[in-house]
Amino acid sequence: MDYVGIDIGSTASKVVARGSRDFHFTLPTGWNSKETALIIRDRLLEAGIDVGSEATKTIATGYGRVAVDFADYVVTEITCHARGGIEFAGKDCAIIDVGGQDTKVILVNQGMVQDFLMNDKCSAGTGKFLEIMANRLGITLQELFDMAAQGEVLPISSLCTVFAESEIISYIGEGRKREDIAAGVVDSVASKVAQMALRRELPEKIMLTGGLSGSTYFAKILSEKIGRKVQNAEYGRYAGALGASILAEEKTRRRQK
Repeated sequence: MDYVGIDIGSTASKVVARGSRDFHFTLPTGWNSKETALIIRDRLLEAGIDVGSEATKTIATGYGRVAVDFADYVVTEITCHARGGIEFAGKDCAIIDVGGQDTKVILVNQGMVQDFLMNDKCSAGTGKFLEIMANRLGITLQELFDMAAQGEVLPISSLCTVFAESEIISYIGEGRKREDIAAGVVDSVASKVAQMALRRELPEKIMLTGGLSGSTYFAKILSEKIGRKVQNAEYGRYAGALGASILAEEKTRRRQK
């Protein structure tokens, strides 16, 4: 039996397959989630996993989960990220998922979601903001982090992405260093994420998931803002897809009993 988790985010789609063979991959979501879902289905088939077979159970989650019409179940991002995050941080933890469209803070107690917060009103505290600002500076996201590590923070006060971009354009016009602008951009996002997380009492273990989870630098800055170590993992971006695949297995085994 194969268990597949598909997490279609607003920027990237992540897939985790477990069972006869274990593998994972990611690809850009693009403008059409349904087309992305079909590409994922074909890639899985190339790997020998037929999502239309009775031998495969699939759960879809994320921004575009409803577009995965071949999924056996559709489960919310909160549930899937919590289940995947447990595999990284244990049954008592806080999971901070900084995605392209929103940022989530999920509190897990004894393996169950106790509470959660979500910022989906503005992209200024999300990965999309970092991507937009990196593009404005003519660099990649990784280069943004590398430059930020070498710069001094320039304040970015605007809560709106559009106005924040105007601030950055002004800094560029003033001839400020890109390293300092990059440091200000990363600091701005980390501050907004930390402010949301600190609205709740956080447990000892805090795990960073989502597209920024591979950045040791962002985890470091976020740790400073929260006042507690935020762990990051190379494969943290797959937390939602991993959780979906585990839930697919758990649902299947319960039905078989």
